[in-house]
Amino acid sequence: MQQPRKPHLDAVHRLLRYLKTAPGQGLLFPSQGSLILRGYCDADWAGCPTTRRSISGYCVFLGNALIAWKTKKQTTVSRSSAEAEYHSMAAITCELTWLRYLLRDLCIDHSEPATLHCDNQAAIHIAANPVYHERTKHIELDCHTVRERIQRGEIKTTYVQTGKQIADIFTKPLGQAVFRSHLSKLEVALTHQCTLAVVWVEAVIWVLAVLARNTEGGGCGSSPLGYPQIGCYVRL
Repeated sequence: MQQPRKPHLDAVHRLLRYLKTAPGQGLLFPSQGSLILRGYCDADWAGCPTTRRSISGYCVFLGNALIAWKTKKQTTVSRSSAEAEYHSMAAITCELTWLRYLLRDLCIDHSEPATLHCDNQAAIHIAANPVYHERTKHIELDCHTVRERIQRGEIKTTYVQTGKQIADIFTKPLGQAVFRSHLSKLEVALTHQCTLAVVWVEAVIWVLAVLARNTEGGGCGSSPLGYPQIGCYVRL
């Protein structure tokens, strides 16, 4: 974002329009429910148009409460979708392992394995296959990370259909219907009315519009202000 252009401004406008329509949304933590860990992981293979690195995303539930989530561009270029998915599986495996240790420190029993949902059957088969061949040698460290936790009984992998993969929302843009469906499954709901957030969003949109007019001749890259610095004023 050192040289922002019009596509970056359009993305900020789209984000702010969404925030303006949902200022009171928040996570809903139910008062009752099981204390069982379950996670969803996904990857958008070669999702970055500049570097062609994949985008990993996962979310972890404790019962029905969303307690952890992450979206991150992978550090290396994956040569297949299965490899990209397996990197995501390794990342959420480490997160689930840490959460199990945390529950143990809090004297909360979690004897059964955490369920890991993945929509890539090739990645699930690699986790279940103890034989490493040339196709998986370059991701052997991730293979050992996931397989050791499976053999210890700490996690178990389960296939989930792509349409029901909640982690899709963390890796790529979705249609409105699918986006709202996944959002409801993440227990994101209207928790309170927040008029202050609406005022902040309107003010930020006005500032961005002024900046766009001022930089129309020389291009957005000539502006000394970075749009992410402006966007940080949106507080929900």
